[in-house]
Amino acid sequence: TELGILAKSYIDQGRLIPDDIMTRLMLNELKGLDQYNWLLDGFPRTVAQAEALDKECQIDTVIDLDVPFETIKCRLTARWIHPASGRVYNLEFSPPKVQGIDDITGEPLVQRDDDKPETVTKRLQAYDAQTKPVLEYYREKGLLKSFSGTETNKIWPHIYAFLQTKLPDVSQKDAATPR
Repeated sequence: TELGILAKSYIDQGRLIPDDIMTRLMLNELKGLDQYNWLLDGFPRTVAQAEALDKECQIDTVIDLDVPFETIKCRLTARWIHPASGRVYNLEFSPPKVQGIDDITGEPLVQRDDDKPETVTKRLQAYDAQTKPVLEYYREKGLLKSFSGTETNKIWPHIYAFLQTKLPDVSQKDAATPR
């Protein structure tokens, strides 16, 4: 969409998408989901976005994944993709059989512009500066639950157990399936 192209131009420059654009994108996606449980990842990132979301939706809980800056940077900068298929490799934990080459086609892998070290650093610094007030916003509302760690397989069981208290009828299979 035109809005999506505009959003991509910010991402490609290593900048966060402005509040008004991001909010319009997200609220558009949430229309018609009021009869479902849903989980947002990475939104809202600013207090303005949180306030706009609160006007449109009832938020039950906010989960904060407290992961060190360096851990995130290492994971993102180690990510390489095969553009034609969208296959994703990570040099740390899911590398291709031959460095720089797609396992299936033998074609070269590329690093997305937003995964390059300088871009990741810029995005993480902006994210950190804008997100701290959002965490405080939801903490004051009594909706924030934080989980700290560096490994998904160690954090996930705690998050899953917490979500079971909020959504007891969600099965492990359903929880593992992104929508």
